[in-house]
Amino acid sequence: MHIHVQKRLNPLTELHSQSRYFYSYRSFRPPLSPSSMLLHCIIMPGSWEGQYIRLEFIRVNDLPVPSRRTPAGFYVSINIDSKRRWKSPVRVPSSDDSDMLGHTVILPLREVPELSLEIRYCYELGQMLGSGEVGGKLEISWDGLLDHGDEPFELSFPSVCGYHPSLTLRASVLHPCDDHDGAPFDSIVDCEIARAADAGHARFVEYMTSKTVSYLNDAVEHFQSVLDQCPVDHPDRASALANLASARLEGYIQKDLQDIDSTISLLREALALRPQGHPDHPLSLYYLAEALTWRYREKDTTVDLHESAQLYCKLLPLCPEGTCLRRIAAGADQVDYVIDKCNDLPTDGSDEDVHLRRIVLQLCPLGHQHRPQVLCVLSWDLYKRFRQRGGIDDIDESIQVAREAVSLCPEGHIDYLNILANSLRCRFDHQRRSHDLDEAICLYEEVLRICPVGHKTRCVSLSTLGGTLRARFIQHGDLDDINRAVSLRREALTLSTPEHASHDVMLNNLASTLQTRYNKLDASEDLNEAIDLYRESLRFKRLDDPERHRSLYNLSSALSSRFTKTQKNEDIEEAIRLCQESLDALPSLHPDRCTSHSWLKTAYLSRYQVQHNPADLSLAVDHFRLASGHPTRGFPQRIIGAINWTRQAEVYQHESALEAYQMCLELFDNHVMTRSSIISRREAATAFRAAQSLPVDAASCAIRRDNLRQAVELAEQGRGQQWSLASRLRTPLEDLGSTSPELARKLSELSKSLSDAQGSVTLADRAAADRAATEYRRLTREWEAVVAQIRDLKGFSRFLLPPSYEGLQAAACQGPVIILIASRYSCSAIVVPTSGEPHHVPFPTITLTDLKDFKDRFSRAIRNASSMGPKQPRNDLIVLLRAVWDEIMLPVVNVLQQSLKLKSHSRIWLCPTAAFTSIPLHAAHPFRTNADHSREPCLEDLYICSYTPTLSALVRSRQMMKKRVAPSFVTIGQGQPGAGKGKALLAVDSELELVGKLVPATANRTTISGDAATREGALEALQQNTWVHLACHGKQDPKQPYDSHFVMRDEPLTLLDIMEKDIPHAEFAFLSACHTAVGDEKTPDEVIHLAAGLQFSGFKSVVGTLWQVDDAVAKHVVQAFYKNMFENLEGGGVMDCTKAAWALNRATQTVKTSVPLEQRMVFVHIGV
Repeated sequence: MHIHVQKRLNPLTELHSQSRYFYSYRSFRPPLSPSSMLLHCIIMPGSWEGQYIRLEFIRVNDLPVPSRRTPAGFYVSINIDSKRRWKSPVRVPSSDDSDMLGHTVILPLREVPELSLEIRYCYELGQMLGSGEVGGKLEISWDGLLDHGDEPFELSFPSVCGYHPSLTLRASVLHPCDDHDGAPFDSIVDCEIARAADAGHARFVEYMTSKTVSYLNDAVEHFQSVLDQCPVDHPDRASALANLASARLEGYIQKDLQDIDSTISLLREALALRPQGHPDHPLSLYYLAEALTWRYREKDTTVDLHESAQLYCKLLPLCPEGTCLRRIAAGADQVDYVIDKCNDLPTDGSDEDVHLRRIVLQLCPLGHQHRPQVLCVLSWDLYKRFRQRGGIDDIDESIQVAREAVSLCPEGHIDYLNILANSLRCRFDHQRRSHDLDEAICLYEEVLRICPVGHKTRCVSLSTLGGTLRARFIQHGDLDDINRAVSLRREALTLSTPEHASHDVMLNNLASTLQTRYNKLDASEDLNEAIDLYRESLRFKRLDDPERHRSLYNLSSALSSRFTKTQKNEDIEEAIRLCQESLDALPSLHPDRCTSHSWLKTAYLSRYQVQHNPADLSLAVDHFRLASGHPTRGFPQRIIGAINWTRQAEVYQHESALEAYQMCLELFDNHVMTRSSIISRREAATAFRAAQSLPVDAASCAIRRDNLRQAVELAEQGRGQQWSLASRLRTPLEDLGSTSPELARKLSELSKSLSDAQGSVTLADRAAADRAATEYRRLTREWEAVVAQIRDLKGFSRFLLPPSYEGLQAAACQGPVIILIASRYSCSAIVVPTSGEPHHVPFPTITLTDLKDFKDRFSRAIRNASSMGPKQPRNDLIVLLRAVWDEIMLPVVNVLQQSLKLKSHSRIWLCPTAAFTSIPLHAAHPFRTNADHSREPCLEDLYICSYTPTLSALVRSRQMMKKRVAPSFVTIGQGQPGAGKGKALLAVDSELELVGKLVPATANRTTISGDAATREGALEALQQNTWVHLACHGKQDPKQPYDSHFVMRDEPLTLLDIMEKDIPHAEFAFLSACHTAVGDEKTPDEVIHLAAGLQFSGFKSVVGTLWQVDDAVAKHVVQAFYKNMFENLEGGGVMDCTKAAWALNRATQTVKTSVPLEQRMVFVHIGV
């Protein structure tokens, strides 16, 4: 039914005249208020004794509501007499031109001499109070009805307010022989409150049509009398409250009543009496929202606007599309008005403000005209909250929301582009993800393109682009970036007059860019200009400006820099005062406190370097500690500060050095853990150049403080971090399962979900990548919460924490582990024995520079040897291996023999760090003879050497040895990789045949080669077999070690492919391929290579290679290895992967005369 209401104008702005006009719901949906109308037409009846008439009410059309009150429903009634009536079911009005009725009634004509028809509005879908408001009344004789035969016809009512209401029906006579029943009649309730309610409706309509205040007073009096007769527990109280409140609200709107607060109180009580699920709950929500909106219009009470938005958010889902209430509530004067006004409110980043923006967004579904702007405002609010608190979820959501806003305006909208760019830049500062910075620069460039010269926001666009280029310069050091940044920001300042709202910001921005260039080029004029600009910016900055603290610490930093040049005491005194003032201005958890602490420690340290007052050094360390530990700042800035702390503590021999290293490693671990993919973790690890040596420098620091246990712990904590993080998701849970099966189940499920969510590639769709990262972080929090619960269990307090020395010593249960520490501060070894305290082995003649020189010389010697004949002496290699023996391994052997009394041919494990990873320590050899002409033994003569990436990896492999299954052996070979994938390996097939003959018959043997040796075929074979021999090309990728691979027939089998597989029953792998145990040059302590990947995926014992293998001679080593590996198994012995190190040791000695030195050294054993 198309109900029509008068447009309710804002009397404050438009209703100075008393003219009122009417609108249909199609074009305007203002609030409805009480109304009634009487349409009266009388025709005298004829005589119809013994007859019945059937009336079929089809639809009602174009019915206006002059009272402007929103009805809950309407019904049709026929008055039989003063006490009886027929009443149709109540229908909820629709927003169409007409509303189908479909009601039929059969009436005895002798009882109903003429038709008295009414259409009434009701304001309750539940129990009705009175008869409601009269919408139309018509009295007509039967003669007038039956002139139309059986055809539908339209009863027209006199026009009302320019509309022409009508009722479509069909009438027919039923004769006595017809089978029919008369309609049931209702008794008309005649009680005082019903009469008073109906009188109130009638009087209110008179007020609305005449604007006579006395009628309003009468209506209020009638409704008040009804309320007075409805105590708290009366079933009609809610209706009485709503009627009285509606009349009072209209009086307030028309300025005939002054009090709205008591009206809102009435509506609150009515809503409380109609809770969720009550049929009149939606209408009560609407009435209260409307009243709150009007109070906001009059009194500018923001809290009312907030509450109104919340009420509409609850209301709209309860209003089906096409209903009258839906169209009114969603109209321009209701929800749209609230949305507009909420968007106009200033954003402050508070929880309440963000909550409001989320509510407003719910009011703007997809396709809503205001959705882009609402998204923009929410994004900005989240950005502000992030700036205040540092919550990563806020900046991620800000970016996600801004992306949607931008996508909804494909032609480009400056505000939306700017907000997305700002959020991306902010996340870059927090997490140092380079793609965020690159995307922000592209967006700022686009904004500048659509802000030509003369555009009002061009100065801001110039400055923001300049700031992002400055950030890229800090990251990459390209002078073109910083010079362009200075140029852009100078132009921005020229466009910003002192009267401009952002003039202080433009001054500050140019100053910071000049200071950055000074830090690189050491041009004093840049620094002096920066200081002048900072001072001017601070002069323009209001004392209550929320960004004033930035101007304070920026000027402080520049003054500290100048002090280091001029040593003028007034500069450093002012710097300290300003920075302390910036700190005092910030709440305890504001992210920028970290920056204030950082600049304050810089100031104190600068003064200490000049004046040498120990108190300044202590204060600097205090602020190092506070900056590094500030919880709401992003990990990158805290890591940079903590690294600087370690460096300064080393320089000044401060006692806090070990604490600083521990802080660094913890922050670094937490930072890398936030990354959702394996590759992005390595990117995070390599982003801090100074962090590469942290593990060894930390261990060196502990050694120099005679704390060898902590040295072992620190070296372990900082090395192999990629493997450690990934292995957390594959931790055996048998012990936990017996203590708490439910927690074990939860952790297992979350670990799998996290592992699946990691992803091995970077998504090209940045929005999808952001969503994946957000989901990964959510799963991580759930995983961490379960781990915290596990640590509360008895016996699990250190579950998945960095292992203690006692836990790490388990790696030495079958022989000592030698950790070789290569630090700028000292080079030495720590021997971890099977039991007892670790032993320190200093290398007094070796420095980090020497080790790097060793590495380069070994590379040249190996390269030269590959071009030499097999019988030519490898003199360069011999000299180098002798130096390794004399200066590195002999001091270690002395400790093994003299202190540990380790027997010859015992197992030992080498765990090299940093530069030691590039030196073939296992091949150390004196190449000398004794006085009795006997050959002086080398390392491999004395002990069976293996390597391990970390102690934890060795412990984990031994734990997994408990699960053993029947052996199965697969040989995988690819000698014909195809064009562009490497030269043909002619000896591969013969090598596979040789290995196949040597494998015991008890093992289930298979071979994959040629066209079958594909990426998928090799992966499947690795998963299905416990022993693997792989002969093919191996490629180490120097730029992205996770792309290191084995060359297969179709696609490469990468390290990532291997890492993503969990093969707990795997035991042994022989990698007869090049470069399979060569680490990453950028992060050598991460030990990222193919052999380590196989060990991580489940292979407990692996033979790999350090450099290029000559396949023509490698088969000699292979043959000797497997002969030793499987000797004495003819009688039914068990294949034992722990024999691999011994078998390799025997093999290399066996082939001394047939295989050149560099091809014997190339093979190394890793694992158990």
